[in-house]
Amino acid sequence: MRFLARLSIALISLGFSAGAEPARELVIEKARDTYGAELPQGAEFNVSFQRGEGVDALMLSAFWMDKSTGQFLANAVTADGTIERFQGLAILSVKVPVPTRRLLPGEILKASDIQIVDMPYARISAFAEIDETKLVGKEVRRVLIQGRPVMVQSVMEPLVITRGDRVSIRYSDGRLALTAPGRAMEDAHREQELSIVNLVSNNLVTGIARAEGVVEIIR
Repeated sequence: MRFLARLSIALISLGFSAGAEPARELVIEKARDTYGAELPQGAEFNVSFQRGEGVDALMLSAFWMDKSTGQFLANAVTADGTIERFQGLAILSVKVPVPTRRLLPGEILKASDIQIVDMPYARISAFAEIDETKLVGKEVRRVLIQGRPVMVQSVMEPLVITRGDRVSIRYSDGRLALTAPGRAMEDAHREQELSIVNLVSNNLVTGIARAEGVVEIIR
């Protein structure tokens, strides 16, 4: 059986020696397969070898990886038909938006307050916001530390209406559009529900804060 296995490897190497490629590329391919659908968009692997670096191989005949630590073991078939054992780390990193300074509750996040850094995926909380566009313009709810990922619950939509503000009440059903002046009965963040008084009818109605001074009635 060992003879047949070696013969098969030899035949493979004769037929595909020109297709040998750096072991690093083969490890990255297998690491991606290990994560499958869990692999974050735009993520990259940083591969380092404890053994086997610099070797070209035709294929990996075996591959094992611990996703929590990035440690891997692999058996590679080289162009001359021998089996090489590789060992090392394949650290998955993703680009994460982090604050450039300490931010306090009530501050509004600006583009200049955020920078993108590469960070090991295993160190990022499932509640961390990794989309920069979802942070710019948000109001800080809890203190944000410079250089640390921002938790989704640490920011919120900004306050766009304050109790007592005069607002524009809008209603549209696709065919008819109506507007009326109103008075806010409570504070509201963007997309938050609030009560307002219609100053024309003096009725209390409920709407959604869409923008600064604008409330939309939903039915």
